[in-house]
Amino acid sequence: MKRGKQRTRAGGQTRKDTMRAAAIDRFGPPSVLKLHTVPIPEAGPNDVLIAIHGAGVGVWDADIRRGWWPEGRPKFPLVLGTDGAGVVVTKGSRVRRFRVGEKVWAYEFINRKGGFYAEYVAVNASHVGQIPRRLDLIHAGAAVVTGLTALQGIDDQLGVRSRETVLIFGASGAVGSLALQFAKRRGARVIGTARGRAATALVRKLGADAIVDTSLKDVREKLRAFAPDGLHAVLALAGGNALEQTLDVLRPGGRVAYPTGVEPKPRRRPKIRITSYDAEARPRHFAKLKRAISEAHVQVPIAAIYPLEQAWKAHQRLGKGHVLGRIVLKVRRENS
Repeated sequence: MKRGKQRTRAGGQTRKDTMRAAAIDRFGPPSVLKLHTVPIPEAGPNDVLIAIHGAGVGVWDADIRRGWWPEGRPKFPLVLGTDGAGVVVTKGSRVRRFRVGEKVWAYEFINRKGGFYAEYVAVNASHVGQIPRRLDLIHAGAAVVTGLTALQGIDDQLGVRSRETVLIFGASGAVGSLALQFAKRRGARVIGTARGRAATALVRKLGADAIVDTSLKDVREKLRAFAPDGLHAVLALAGGNALEQTLDVLRPGGRVAYPTGVEPKPRRRPKIRITSYDAEARPRHFAKLKRAISEAHVQVPIAAIYPLEQAWKAHQRLGKGHVLGRIVLKVRRENS
């Protein structure tokens, strides 16, 4: 692979014009995701240029790879990835919140300047935050959009309170494993669902008060045994018959929240409030997430780590399902 030309930036430092990125030239299966050499994006006046170390891999990335796009057609090659963590390389003239060399994480769902499966990403500074000190850049890269989604589901959408009984449906996944810990931070009694022995062990390790294995029969009856007075709230991270059985155990006035994209959607039912939401990523949201992760001593489960050049393998693994925690790309080589 050819090395990019070097250019000088503020402070007399140099960096190359091109970078490695995992991108697609067309929609298709995981094999279309290949390593490319592409221009390093330019940071505009409101942007931060980040040297990415860890990038999260999500099911929405696979949706885009297969052909979903919000409108029109994207410009190929298309660099995938919506979130990650790294180090500030430079910043735009209007950016005051960060300094060069600072460790940050960021989330941008459709970034017109390119995604996070790359050595560098330019992101509007309003979608960037300082990472908690207790997380390294790989674990921080795994916990950006998933952490925002989990925390906003527990705190903002469900308003979980102390001594409430809360169900995390899908507690072993990337969002659920964090939501479980955020609900415990609120002093709730938390029940988690999982499928199989390994998932059950992870949910138990993360502090669930009770676990329902949805691969077994009688989900409704098992849940009622754990919550004889009914559930106060449910964070639904997957849909289907097993979820509907758990919603039968909600108390009158119970609350259900689910991220946009969960299918099938929970069925409406009387005296139950059901809301869908999208994670928001603004400075106050990042500040709140940083504080919550520190206060709850949150563990960020990682299912697998792949080098950037094996992004296609990460997508293959994602497609097999039953991912415990999140899959992450280690973007930068040693000493780079």
